[in-house]
Amino acid sequence: KLLIAGNGGSAADSDHIVGELMKGFVKRRPVSAKLAKALKQTDPERGAELAKKLQGGLPAIALTNHAALSSAFANDVDGTLSYAQQVNGDIFLGISTSGNAENVMYAAVTAKAKGLKVIGLTGKTGGKLAKIADVSIIVPEQETYKIQELHLPIYHALCLMLEDRFYAE
Repeated sequence: KLLIAGNGGSAADSDHIVGELMKGFVKRRPVSAKLAKALKQTDPERGAELAKKLQGGLPAIALTNHAALSSAFANDVDGTLSYAQQVNGDIFLGISTSGNAENVMYAAVTAKAKGLKVIGLTGKTGGKLAKIADVSIIVPEQETYKIQELHLPIYHALCLMLEDRFYAE
C-alpha cells in the first residue's frame, strides 16, 4: 500500500496519483477471473455488472483527505503530526517542493521507523526529505510552480511503470 502526502498543490498531486493507481491509467485492468466468478456467485445481477465494470487497482491512499481525523488531531494533539499519525502501509511518498515541509518530514520519519520505504519527490536541493528518503527524485528548479510542473511527468512515468509491472497484457 502506497501512502502519499504533500501540501497545497502537492496535496492535489497526492490525490492525482491515487486516481491513476486505483483504476486503469492507460491499460485496461479487468478484474481477475476468480473475482469475477465470486462476484457473480454472490449476486448474479449486480455481480455481472461489477465483474464487467470494476478495474484492478493498486492500493494507494492520499493522507491529505481525512478532514475529520486531521482536524481532530490538530485540535487534540498537533496538526503537524496528522500525516505521521496515518502512516500504516508499505511505502511512503512524500511530496515537498522545498523538501522541508515539517508535516511531510514527520510522516517520513514515522515511515522509516516503522520499516516503510520512503520516496521523496522534491525540488531545489531536495531539502531534509532527500536526506531521509530511500529514493529521492529532485527536479532542478527553484520556483514552486516550476517544481510542480516537473513533478507531473515524473509521477505519471512512475504510474505508467507500476501499471506496466502489475498489469502486463
